[in-house]
Amino acid sequence: MTELLPTKASYRPDEPIAIEVRGTAPKGTVRVWHLHELVAELAYAGAGAIALPALPPGSYAVELEGLRTAIEVAADPRRRLRYGFVASYAPDKDVAGISDTVRRLHLTGVQFYDWAYRHADLMGGGDTYRDALDQPIALSTVQSLVATVRSAGARALGYAAVYAVGPKEWDAWKHQALLKAGGEPYALGDFLFIVDPAAPDWLAHFADDLRKSIDALGFDGFHLDQYGYPKRAIRADGVDVDVAASFVTMIGAVRAALPEAHLVFNNVNDFPTGLTARTQQDAVYIEPWAPQLTLQALADTVVRARAAGQGKPVVLAAYQHVYDSAPAAESDRATALTMAMLFSHGATQLLAGEADRLLCDPYYVRNHVMEDSTRALLKRWYDFLVVHDELLMPASLCEVTHSYAGQYNDDLDVSFADAEISVVAEAGAVWRRIVRGGDRLIVHLINLCGQTDTLWDAPRHASTSPGAATLRFKRLLGRTPRVWAADPDGVGRLEPVVVADEGDLASAVLPSLAIWQVVVVDL
Repeated sequence: MTELLPTKASYRPDEPIAIEVRGTAPKGTVRVWHLHELVAELAYAGAGAIALPALPPGSYAVELEGLRTAIEVAADPRRRLRYGFVASYAPDKDVAGISDTVRRLHLTGVQFYDWAYRHADLMGGGDTYRDALDQPIALSTVQSLVATVRSAGARALGYAAVYAVGPKEWDAWKHQALLKAGGEPYALGDFLFIVDPAAPDWLAHFADDLRKSIDALGFDGFHLDQYGYPKRAIRADGVDVDVAASFVTMIGAVRAALPEAHLVFNNVNDFPTGLTARTQQDAVYIEPWAPQLTLQALADTVVRARAAGQGKPVVLAAYQHVYDSAPAAESDRATALTMAMLFSHGATQLLAGEADRLLCDPYYVRNHVMEDSTRALLKRWYDFLVVHDELLMPASLCEVTHSYAGQYNDDLDVSFADAEISVVAEAGAVWRRIVRGGDRLIVHLINLCGQTDTLWDAPRHASTSPGAATLRFKRLLGRTPRVWAADPDGVGRLEPVVVADEGDLASAVLPSLAIWQVVVVDL
């Protein structure tokens, strides 16, 4: 297969930018686009890598004779979190595949899941060992993976459970146990027991273990995990513990101990996002479970997370279990709708990692090998995500659907010949949202026609066509309005749409809607 692969998932402004041509590509012209503007053209002789000119911070589409990729130039590497994973560390592991995944999907962070010897003794296993669930681990492989991820332009984050203690270490920590009403400790099955994450002696041990891990393995930071329970408990010494408050204390202590580390805390089922999102960590990360089962429920979660996070990236660990029970085509459609909802609301998804693997289970070792169709889908959509970053991700974007659309407002709306419009995710309709970013109005159209429900983790029918679409909006006196549209399954970048003046209004016939379309109106 021939494809374009950037040498890094994200470039700093002073780094040279180069594109690997994987396979054989013909001679032609390389074009670099910033949104709808062509910013560079150069000849490609048909051999070797493509060296691009220096580019200011921003996101760009790169095209060569039908081949596409995206590049990001960012001064602050923590401004976005496009998250991936690794979950195997055998002594003979080939680490090259994760580099391709990081570069192909422009991942900026990789979670190193279950790399440690034990949950309460991260580095105690020596150079090689079996982890708590009997998986083989070689620290030399962990180090190689860390180096590979970093050289590909991403950050390596080691997994660490913030309050979990295994049976072997339990006697040393049961004095900090969180207890049920009957007096037995809270636990994850019979495998791990839970302590107060803010207990001073535990925190000192935990922070020291994290520091030793950075020193030995080179991690850039940590993925701090919990299990979503308990929310309140009595500690073994009789103290009433508000676990949400303990999490806040824990994050603050880890930040103080590791001031440069990249920290991501897991808000399991949105608990306790409202508190932890404001702490000194680097993203708002949520693992959704029931009752967050619909596209609208996830959208509402993202809106809350963006408000609470005050500019931090928002990531949902929305595991697509559907791949374990449905054909790839039906599962890919579910993933596309999930991505459309997340990306259009300014969030990303922890989904892909290893060498072409997908998460379909909370135990990441049980991952799913991608079909070719899934691999191609993710490449198109992650390219689209990066290329249109400034229309999707900035914290300054503000939803204005309810103040612009509808008969009372009549400022801007879209109509379809064969489908209804909805302001929420509604089966059988087109979900329409309008976002303002500076002098732009950004219209998101998500096609739910042909669906019988809006579950995000269920097999999806092929979307049916909503028919011809017309955009109408109020003109400004003496202004010639401009409109562009983009589709991740089409050209993949903004293309101009012809606008007709109708007195006080302007109208435009939009391209056919497949799954998700982004329409930009320049005010």
